[in-house]
Amino acid sequence: MLGRGIKHLSRVNDVLFRKLRIERDITMFPDDVFLTSYPRSGNTWTRFLVGNLVHPDEPITFLNVERLVPDMYKHSDRRLRGLPRPRILKSHECFDPRYKKIIYVVRDPRDVAISNYHWEMKQRSVRDDYPIEAFVGRWMDGVYWGRVGCWADHVTSWLSTRQGREGFLLLRYEDMVTNPEKELAKVARLLGIDAAPDRLARAVELSSADRMRRLEKDQGDQWVLTRGTRQDKQFVRKAGAGDWKSVLPLQSVREIEAEWGGIMSELGYELSGVGAPVLRRKGLTS
Repeated sequence: MLGRGIKHLSRVNDVLFRKLRIERDITMFPDDVFLTSYPRSGNTWTRFLVGNLVHPDEPITFLNVERLVPDMYKHSDRRLRGLPRPRILKSHECFDPRYKKIIYVVRDPRDVAISNYHWEMKQRSVRDDYPIEAFVGRWMDGVYWGRVGCWADHVTSWLSTRQGREGFLLLRYEDMVTNPEKELAKVARLLGIDAAPDRLARAVELSSADRMRRLEKDQGDQWVLTRGTRQDKQFVRKAGAGDWKSVLPLQSVREIEAEWGGIMSELGYELSGVGAPVLRRKGLTS
């Protein structure tokens, strides 16, 4: 029994915590717009919102999103070069000086951890009975997403270099949940779109979690990101904020807040108080 458990843990380490080389060398144009975030921070929902704003006559689905707001990791450079400009491209890259116009989405890392956990289950990289606290501990180490690193490394790479500068828009996922029209209006200004309230409202309606779930049910087995994954697990889950309060074990909350509490507070994420956000590791300070 013990031997099987050790063997399973070894397999999980090999598969789940593999070092992924996410970055891609693609041809970049000066008018490109990069929709950037740490993985599982609401990037797909933002792609729907932005796509429905920019293309009001062609509602975004999982079958056309790769043409209208493509994932730069899923397509050849040749195909991406052939898209109409200005292109809006999904990216998970850390700071890249070639990015001139950026929509950066940040999300509470306590919720990001949960979302990553369920995403790995959907990909069959993690069994349903794998402890979330074990997952979170390894996820925080920064090896999980390879070059992208850990959540704090990714966030600080962009905020320390671009925040407050022209061409950089910071969106908090939680603010988007609370008032999506207001946040989408910021995107419209960045893109130079004169968006009337009804255009913003329609883009939000077409990007609702309910509509995305219906589309996923019909198209999830065809979309490049989810085909081949478990169809019994949703890609679009609760689509809310604060899930960590009822889901994340106290141990994991403590670890995340102790490690990243300083930057979380700067971003407006209230700490639970169970951790001591004064520890230093990997150059992070509270």
